[in-house]
Amino acid sequence: MEKAFATAFATSFAASSPIRKAGARTALVNLKESARSLLSECFRQFGIEAVAMSANAAERLHTEKFEACVLTLDSGAEAVMQAARSSPSNSRLVIYGVGGNAQHAMRYSKYGINAMFHEPLERPAALKLVRATRILVLHEFRRYARIPVMTEVSVVCADGRRLSTSSAEISAGGMSLKSAEDISAGTNVDVSFALLTLPRVSVRGVISWRQPKSFGVRFDSADERRHKIKEWIDSYLES
Repeated sequence: MEKAFATAFATSFAASSPIRKAGARTALVNLKESARSLLSECFRQFGIEAVAMSANAAERLHTEKFEACVLTLDSGAEAVMQAARSSPSNSRLVIYGVGGNAQHAMRYSKYGINAMFHEPLERPAALKLVRATRILVLHEFRRYARIPVMTEVSVVCADGRRLSTSSAEISAGGMSLKSAEDISAGTNVDVSFALLTLPRVSVRGVISWRQPKSFGVRFDSADERRHKIKEWIDSYLES
């Protein structure tokens, strides 16, 4: 699942190299020295400064401006994410989790974790993920951006079957979901989810593609509820 998720990021975010935003900073919170060194190098390759933090991380993320944050999903992670998301400057910063898996990240879904570095950290995989998500950190958006974000999603099929899944990406036109459930392309569905400042929204859609551990939903263009999703994405990108 992790490999497929990383591949989806790389495919969706591969783009030309526009002018980079200067001064982007990523906070590395309570990471081991080996992880700090590796991730600092990865971010530096894309002109992003890495700033190591420890005990004062929550305070700094509430008062200083950062474009991204990397933190281990341990007992202290929630306080740091809460401080960042409640900050006027950092409410939309990109959050990377370290360790665990997508299911583990769902415990913190209300904070909108964008991507996961899986342990043990390996340079090729870490660099690939930073490259895939850098446009969010550097605010180098394409016109039709897909936002990587992990949140719980409820899927109700036309035959009444219900699935509990998690998102990988979302755009104004649809979303990709991680699930090994047997569901066929062309199936009509209703999906419902919440995203940070977006209260729970439901929208009709259809399964547009299927892979072994993931599938895509294309939103119904006639369903006006999808406009709330587009408004949220526009707000996310403009912040």
